[in-house]
Amino acid sequence: MNSSIKQIFLNLCLVVLAFAVQTGVFPLMPFLAVYPNLMVILTFSLGFIRGSRSGMAYGLVAGLLLDLSSGGPLGFYTLIYIWLGYLNGICTRYYYEDYITLPLVLSALNELIYNFYLYVFGFLVRGRLDLGYYFLNIILPETIFTVVATLIVYRLFLFISRKLEALGKRRDTTIV
Repeated sequence: MNSSIKQIFLNLCLVVLAFAVQTGVFPLMPFLAVYPNLMVILTFSLGFIRGSRSGMAYGLVAGLLLDLSSGGPLGFYTLIYIWLGYLNGICTRYYYEDYITLPLVLSALNELIYNFYLYVFGFLVRGRLDLGYYFLNIILPETIFTVVATLIVYRLFLFISRKLEALGKRRDTTIV
């Protein structure tokens, strides 16, 4: 199988696994009031490492999974995840494999953008105006958890990506 197809398949498996953990495992842990947003981490990571097109494609998959599981309007999560994938893909030109500061900053910014999107279209539209409460009790703790989880998940994803690229290069040099 072609290494790029393997990489796409593995990335889709990672998105489905992150979705399963985020929607099926984290809510069952009573000691977690908020938890890291694995879907945002993977969408921004894929966009940041692979570019806007890949970020948008994986954002589409992540958003559709969340839309289908939430029971809300179709496209609500898809829209924000596609935009996050696209915007992080723009930052690809600043991508350095061992540079962790930019991914952490992007993780925090993505989480803030995502939560403000949810606030505006989920709460503000319904007349719930207490942004301070929402920020202190939901946005800030979730952002902190997501940034800490990014340290692990981003490094894991980068490791897998490097291995698949090395496998593809090795295969290309042996076929002569």
